[in-house]
Amino acid sequence: MQSTIFRSYLTPAKILWLQGNVKDSKVLLCPGCGQPSVRKGPSCAMIGQSSMLIDFGQEFFGGLQIITAGTTEDRKPVKVRIRLGESVSEAMNSPENDHGINDDILHVAWMGLTEFGKTGFRFARIDLLDENSRVELREIRGISYLRQLDRIGTFECSDDRLNRIWDVSVRTVHLNMQEYMWDGIKRDRLVWIGDMHPEISVISAVFGNVEVVSKSLDFVRDETLLPEFMNGINAYSMWWILIHHHWHMWYGDLGYLKQQEGYLLELLSQLEQYVDDSGKENLPDRRFVDWLTKGDDVAIHVGLQSLLAMTFNAAADLFDILGHPQKAELYRGIYKKICGYRLPATMNKSVSALCVLAGISDAKQTNQNVLSNMALNGLSPFYGYYVLQARAAAGDYQGCIDLIRNYWGGMLDLGATTMWEHFDINWLENAGRIDELPTEDKVDVHKTYGDHCYKSYRHSLCHGWSGGPAAWLIEHVLGVSPEESGFRKVSIQPYLADLEWAKGTVPTPHGLIEITHIKDNTGKIKTEYKLPSKIKKVL
Repeated sequence: MQSTIFRSYLTPAKILWLQGNVKDSKVLLCPGCGQPSVRKGPSCAMIGQSSMLIDFGQEFFGGLQIITAGTTEDRKPVKVRIRLGESVSEAMNSPENDHGINDDILHVAWMGLTEFGKTGFRFARIDLLDENSRVELREIRGISYLRQLDRIGTFECSDDRLNRIWDVSVRTVHLNMQEYMWDGIKRDRLVWIGDMHPEISVISAVFGNVEVVSKSLDFVRDETLLPEFMNGINAYSMWWILIHHHWHMWYGDLGYLKQQEGYLLELLSQLEQYVDDSGKENLPDRRFVDWLTKGDDVAIHVGLQSLLAMTFNAAADLFDILGHPQKAELYRGIYKKICGYRLPATMNKSVSALCVLAGISDAKQTNQNVLSNMALNGLSPFYGYYVLQARAAAGDYQGCIDLIRNYWGGMLDLGATTMWEHFDINWLENAGRIDELPTEDKVDVHKTYGDHCYKSYRHSLCHGWSGGPAAWLIEHVLGVSPEESGFRKVSIQPYLADLEWAKGTVPTPHGLIEITHIKDNTGKIKTEYKLPSKIKKVL
């Protein structure tokens, strides 16, 4: 599906804060057309050293458009400082400029249109810097860049909180579908292929076969000359294979898969060299799984062992599809050898979930001993998706739904309109909201917390890897997933847990699946569905 990046405009939702001599700021809350005019009309005057903080009501990717009214006598531009933030606190302090320009001093035309910025933000602070200057603002608009796409896949249920989480998760992923698939719209704005699996799971279930997916997969393949690893991280080359497996299961484009065959063979041969006779992985640096395993060599080893198993298992399926049964059998043998290696114990939830998904550890036992133990702690929005998948494998659907409500919902409770790069449930304690001015009696979450690459304002509050719940709810509550590549067969197995009903639609290469589940007084689920004629349902 071809799509384009669409430019649109946002009117400020609120003026949150004023300082100095600012008159008629409410003018900026009225929708405008973005066209300067010589005709005198309502404007907001900033006189002398003065400031304002604008809230656009939601995070978006883009910049600011400033329309000035031309009432200064000397007709000279005025100097302003612009600060863009994903939180009020970020915009009120000193945003970082390492991946996008979020804090800068510029001149605004005395009469006309000035544009600034291309980054992820919700809040904009404007400071007039010169004591003797004045500027008349006719309009300030947000410039939004968003890929023009319809939500083909939909989800709705009897719980409004889950509906809101689903919507925000989808929007988070959608914002990161720019020219390429990005991890974040403020930071890093890179094709970190290892971060993309949850995003692509959402895209396949909501937006369909969008070309930005193959464009991004091919970009990272073409810039990675073997024996290099993608993005310099060995696990990320494995995620590239796992993404191709997922994408082919949904959309079944054999021609596109064949384009990957040569690279797949060479990469798998390279990965095979890092499996010793006992089945143990010996992958080189950079040995990275996720940030919650950093510094824990045991957890990293368990995670990489599991990812290798998942990779060779997926490769076996892909080479069956490609018509190479001997290669498929070889990769299944490597998979079994990796699974046969006895791993050390770990309480790390990220890698414990991967062990379940790889078929290395028992799902119910792992869920009981690790994943459901202090269920809201020790999670990341990225690997939380795999924790959900592993707990579903254990049949703990109620635990999964509670986890989505309380963990991902915790970000919404702090004012989020997109899901974050990282979140710790303990941040909720005595926390101020990100859409309110910080106060001394509340913890400033964005300024105070964060670790590794996401310290303080560097922390991305719109990160695509956090969108996993949107895909999970379609797969497990609606219960729809492909049973054969390209959705030739579909599995429909809904799990409503404490929900009364759920309904939605799911895109496939053959058309739309429409499905509704309603629970009766006995707890039995009645399902009604419409399948495209080319799809066969399996129980």
